[in-house]
Amino acid sequence: MTNLSTRSLPLTALLALTTAAFVTVLTEALPAGVLPGMSAGLGVGESAAGQAVTIYALGTALTAIPLSAATARWSRKHLLLTGVAGFAVANTVTTLSADYALTMVARFVAGVAAGVVWALLAGYARRLVPHEEGKAIAIVMAGIPLALSLGIPAGTFLGGLLGWRSAFGVMSAIAVVLLAWIAAAVPDQPGRAADRTPVLRTLTVPGVVPVLAVTLVFVLAHTVLYTYVAAFLGHAGMGDAVDAVLLVFGIASMAGIGVVGARIDRALRALTVLSTIGVAVAATLLAVFAGSPALVYVAVALWGLGWGGVPTLLQTAAGNAGGEAADTAQAMLVTLWNAAMAAGGVAGGVLLDAAGPGAFPWTLLVLLLPVLAVVLGARRHGFPARS
Repeated sequence: MTNLSTRSLPLTALLALTTAAFVTVLTEALPAGVLPGMSAGLGVGESAAGQAVTIYALGTALTAIPLSAATARWSRKHLLLTGVAGFAVANTVTTLSADYALTMVARFVAGVAAGVVWALLAGYARRLVPHEEGKAIAIVMAGIPLALSLGIPAGTFLGGLLGWRSAFGVMSAIAVVLLAWIAAAVPDQPGRAADRTPVLRTLTVPGVVPVLAVTLVFVLAHTVLYTYVAAFLGHAGMGDAVDAVLLVFGIASMAGIGVVGARIDRALRALTVLSTIGVAVAATLLAVFAGSPALVYVAVALWGLGWGGVPTLLQTAAGNAGGEAADTAQAMLVTLWNAAMAAGGVAGGVLLDAAGPGAFPWTLLVLLLPVLAVVLGARRHGFPARS
């Protein structure tokens, strides 16, 4: 992140939003890291316990758009506090619950809270720093790779040391601290009547559909491989290096955010093209040179570097394209993002059974071809040559 000039930015407020993104992603993915203990504690099989991730994504996908419309006139600070409070309550219930059904209800509520938070984070950052919107969003979106590269391993370690419930208990505590942080340090922003732009009308705004299409397919492509990266590494003879590979991916993702944050306000289109090509090249290396550990690490670093800035690029593109309908466009992006994640998990499972883990990088590469075509074609609206 050293390439981002932060002297004129309200860092205390932006880092609170970064922490909100961190809590959102970590709450979603944490069950994957503590799955055996969670399964035993709830008295269900691991496949049933794994639905804690699916039900979370479902809660987000089903509610992001209607809640964005229903809360359009709310103050942004009030809405953010409500969403973070939802995380505190849901994670507390998950910590204490011994009943599978109650736990799934809590996970659905956490997904609803995520829909609220994701739909407003990028817009909130843009309004706090209107002169450097892309840079502000990049700082906030750094919470995503931080959660994946540091939060999940830490949560997994804590769960193994003190039990899976302790990991969710810590998440509740972080949410409570974050509530105080937001209340004290994040300036309020008013809601806007224009945020009530209907979904169908938003789809007619030039540039919105290309951005949403790229979001859907890019996230689907990434998720197919990322969800089953352990299976792919086992196929490549690197089954004992999953933690190290994910650490490389996370560090490279942070570097990618730094590059994007420094240049996004001047070169969104070029950065999106380069990110897509970078991930495509990484997929090619993984497909062709899976037998070489050194090249696998190179490919994973390139994958992380390309992917790290993608959430920032797409959130910024959606806000720019949406104009007065920016909040609705970003709520739609959140919905499609989570739908693509759920679909990627399912599609990856089918692909694993049908073709084996060696098919994952080829699938990623094939899906990125239409992504690149849409980005290149949306020169006037969506991914314009000039910001």
